[in-house]
Amino acid sequence: MARGIKVGDEVAITATVRRRVTEDRISVSIPSYGFPHSIVDRTSRVKKGQPIELVGDVTHVDGEWVTVNLGVPVTVNMDTLGLMAAYKPPTRKTPLVDRPT
Repeated sequence: MARGIKVGDEVAITATVRRRVTEDRISVSIPSYGFPHSIVDRTSRVKKGQPIELVGDVTHVDGEWVTVNLGVPVTVNMDTLGLMAAYKPPTRKTPLVDRPT
């Protein structure tokens, strides 16, 4: 699905809502991640089975596995990710070297 993902890119993961844990938290199931994940959701009233999009930054790439920071690091398969924005390093207005005096 998303090839060419690099460290620093902003990616989205489509997770499925499992259940509401408390008034402001929901449990979600992330594809290719073997553990349940809980997120804060104060505003919306999502229902069980509804897809929800989680957005985070890539912190590590290891072949087909990518670690995404969603508040906590989550390692998922690269095929479950969607690229939102590629990382663009900051540009310098002044050169690194000083001019000779």
